[in-house]
Amino acid sequence: MNRTLQQAGKLAKIADVQVESVMNVSATEAKNRLGQVLEQAQRRPVFIEKAGRPHSVVISNERYEQLLRAEAGADSPTERRRRFSEQYKDWIAEQNQLVEKYPVFGFTYRPR
Repeated sequence: MNRTLQQAGKLAKIADVQVESVMNVSATEAKNRLGQVLEQAQRRPVFIEKAGRPHSVVISNERYEQLLRAEAGADSPTERRRRFSEQYKDWIAEQNQLVEKYPVFGFTYRPR
């Protein structure tokens, strides 16, 4: 694997995508096929090389916003737990009712 692909693989791991799903293009190719590069970026990162070295990455706006939220801590475990609880509150309430109606085995032996 050449150095460019190794670096692309490292960046792909950070961006949480598969190495084989990335696209590498030269800067000239990106300039000449900008529309196609932008379309590909909606599905997967597009790595742009300049002088044979990784220079830039084009990603979708959605993925960029995910990265910003993660960087800002918006995707912290507490925030994910809050979103999960909000999204599945009806299911959680149903499960809690079932546990109250049919206690979990060994529940009486647990310290309170």
